[in-house]
Amino acid sequence: MTRVSSFLAASFAVGVALASAAAPARAADYVESGPGYDDTCGQARVLNRIINKFSYQVRHVPNLPQVAIQDFSDVRLTHFEPSRDPEMDAVARHYCRATAHLSDGVQRPVWYLVEEGQGFVGIGNNVEFCVSGFDRWHVYNGNCRTLY
Repeated sequence: MTRVSSFLAASFAVGVALASAAAPARAADYVESGPGYDDTCGQARVLNRIINKFSYQVRHVPNLPQVAIQDFSDVRLTHFEPSRDPEMDAVARHYCRATAHLSDGVQRPVWYLVEEGQGFVGIGNNVEFCVSGFDRWHVYNGNCRTLY
């Protein structure tokens, strides 16, 4: 086995172990919209990724309230960009919106993007998110505009 294939096999094993060790998903009300039903936005692993990344964010970004996401509701797909040319390895993107229920009782909109096949070593999906009012450094252009 070559070094590269050994690395890929080990990376895959770590990814599977991490995915199976993730906390169970919170309940989410998925709102079906349009004729092509797509549940990517409401998948447990996507919502858990947001919960975990948000927890890290509030602990490490100065002057953010120390709250946690407890639940999601009104989960919906707002826009879908399919992979246009499989030979060019174009990325399919799902733009989503939900309402995050925080531990302080406040509900805030959360906008997120799921990019297919863009996870670690190309396995799984990449999830980028923005909770309204928590983008202190305007990474997503203030008020989460780049993820609409």
